[in-house]
Parts: sequence; structure tokens; C-alpha cells
Amino acid sequence: MKSPAFDYIRADSPQHAFELLAKHGDDARVIAGGQTLLATLNMRLSQPALLVDIAGFDAWRGIAVQGGMLRVGALTRHSEVESSPLVARHAPLLAQAAPHIAHRAIRNLGTFGGALAYADPAAEWPACVLALDATLVIASAKGERRVAAADFFQGLYTTAMHPGDLLMACEVPLIGEGERQAFSELSRRQGDYAVAGLAARAKVSGSTLRDVRLAFLSLGDRPIRARSAEAALQGGAIDDARLAQVDAALRAELDPFDDLTHSAAAKKQLAATLMRRAVAQLIKEKS
Repeated sequence: MKSPAFDYIRADSPQHAFELLAKHGDDARVIAGGQTLLATLNMRLSQPALLVDIAGFDAWRGIAVQGGMLRVGALTRHSEVESSPLVARHAPLLAQAAPHIAHRAIRNLGTFGGALAYADPAAEWPACVLALDATLVIASAKGERRVAAADFFQGLYTTAMHPGDLLMACEVPLIGEGERQAFSELSRRQGDYAVAGLAARAKVSGSTLRDVRLAFLSLGDRPIRARSAEAALQGGAIDDARLAQVDAALRAELDPFDDLTHSAAAKKQLAATLMRRAVAQLIKEKS
């Protein structure tokens, strides 16, 4: 299918974009990488009258350590996150997750902020920033505000952003002393959306885990923290009996949907498998 007709304006500044969004309201859509929006246009799932292109905002692009945080500009490409030495050093969870995002051609055009703002529960970045306790930096005509990732994702394709808002950057805490991070997902084919995925991190001492974060993707209407399973993993050596307790806690708290190919019960089994893999990866001795 071909997209419906629409007008296109390349905004020359954030203020210009805010003015266009205020003028055209729900008839306008923001485009940056376009890897999701163009597909929805071509399938006529979205029919805006105007596309506002913000790809020229160079100040919203790039990766840097600022103020003790790793700041990733919203217009940074997925592939730039994937290859960044700063990301590999300070937020290795993002580096591990990036190769799972679709295919190379899409990662070369799609943006970090676009994926976060779209808030697809099957996407990798939302689960990662939730696990990392990151902060989303939102710009509007009224100024900037910061929203914790735990409060940003509010439902299916729904975030804390208001009409006229633009996602400007994401601030990620630097990996701490003794902290390890692990990402894995299960999909039918490389490049497909995950049937289930897990972004995990913890402070590790021997086989003991503290400050555990388990954020699952594709198991609900938004990325989901498995808080009961996290609590069951805290402190004490990890052995088969502990893992069985964590497994039971995880299955009790997750409530995934059936989809076209997998039942909710199957997704719980996959989530339990991912949890065990993540724990093994976290406590594995570094070579």
C-alpha cells in the first residue's frame, strides 16, 4: 500500500517545531528516523495531514557523559548506540540490547528517542531504560522537564508526554562498582519482535545479588518490572532452591496476553527461562 497524501515541513529549530505542533494539533506527526511512522503511513494505520521533521536538531544527537550520567540524545541512531565505546563502558545493557533491534538497515536510520516515545511494549529500549532507572528529558514550548522511566511508560503506546512535547534525551546512571548487566530475548527469527525479552542488572558479590532489576518486554502493555522475583533474588547464594522460589514468584506476578503465536502460559515459561539465563550471566565470573 501507499501512504495517503500529507504535507511535510522540516523544522529548523525546536521552537519552530513547537509552533507547528501547536498550530496543527492532532493533524501533525513528528518524524525523525521514520522507521515506525513510515510503515504505519504505508499501511494507512496513521493518516496525518502534516509531518514535522525534527531530524536536523543536531544538539539532540550524540552520546556523552555529563553530570555523572550517560546522556543519549533522542536523535541518536540505534547503530550509534550499538557501536559507542561510552555505552559499552558505562551502560553495557544498551550495547547488549542494540543488536536485537530489527535489522541493520533499520538500526542505521531509526532513533533512540523515537523508539522510547513510541513506547512499543515489544521494543528493547523501553525495558532497558526501565531496568537502568533512567530519566527521560522532555522539551516543550514551556521548557524542559524530567520524568523517571518508571513513570514515563503508562500503557500501550502511551507515555507521560503531552501534546506538543518532544523527547529530547535520555539520562542513564553510569554502571556502579560491582554492578553487572544482562540482556536477552527470544524471537521467532532474528530481527522479529521478541516473544519475550529481559533487561536485567544487579550488584554482584560472588553468587549473591543485590539491587536487582528485572524489566521484561513483550509481556504486557508496557515494559514491566518483576518486583516479587527481584525481591526473591536479593541476598544469599543462588542455588536451585532459590531459583525455584524466584520462578514461582515470577509466574505468579506476570500476567501476559495471548498473541497470534504464543499463549500466556508459554510466555510465562519463556520469561522464567530468560530469568534463569540472566541470573547465570550476572553471576558468571568475568574472564
